[in-house]
Amino acid sequence: MVSPAAVTFVVVIDVPAQGRADFLNYERAVLTLLERHGGRLERRLRTPDGLTEVHVVSFGSNAGYQSYLDDPERGLHRRLLGGVELRQRLLPVVDVAGSDP
Repeated sequence: MVSPAAVTFVVVIDVPAQGRADFLNYERAVLTLLERHGGRLERRLRTPDGLTEVHVVSFGSNAGYQSYLDDPERGLHRRLLGGVELRQRLLPVVDVAGSDP
């Protein structure tokens, strides 16, 4: 059962073609940090051209999400992007399964 304090986000990430390899290296590093903050990658989707990714990520609490953002190791991994500018959208979402349309 999901805790009422749990939070879920959809993250849409647009990656420039020339930065795809750097992004994949960065992603490998930071996704491993989720668990330490009570986070979980629920779903990871990628367009066929590899230039857009969609992640569904959940955390046990908003505090867990904030601690993930503030994790110094996550900040250190930014160097793996090599200056690549990502365009990201963060959408807080709720599960509507079984609710009225």
